[in-house]
Amino acid sequence: MAEAISIIANNRRARREYELLDRMEAGMALQGTEVKALREGKASLVDAFCRVDRGEVYLFSAHIAPYSHASYENHDPLRPRKLLLHKREILRIKKATEQKGFTVIPTKLYFRKGIAKVEIAIARGKHVRDKRATITDRDNKRRIDRMLKQY
Repeated sequence: MAEAISIIANNRRARREYELLDRMEAGMALQGTEVKALREGKASLVDAFCRVDRGEVYLFSAHIAPYSHASYENHDPLRPRKLLLHKREILRIKKATEQKGFTVIPTKLYFRKGIAKVEIAIARGKHVRDKRATITDRDNKRRIDRMLKQY
């Protein structure tokens, strides 16, 4: 039986703009109001990215909306959030980002066993010609599938 995960936010733009090479799952150090806002589904990964800073990985520009029922102690929606990873994963990310053209982006935000997780990917930016090739391949595959269904 597969583990039940409840997806909060997807970064659909990441698949279009980047070639995703290596994916990994990370926990996040969150405040209480952030977790409650995530349970309401109020999060966005558009323009979010990860960076290694002093041996730790942080998630920048991920928007978690303020919790609607919080009092004066609400969180900053765009604050950097520390990602919880193993040392070898941090070293792999650091090594990849030191190479030209590589970055680390979040692809999915979800709950697994009640704990908020983020899926991050080491990615390389696509050029316009690569995007066109991807679209052409997808259209060709669709056309072939349609032809096979007819027979």
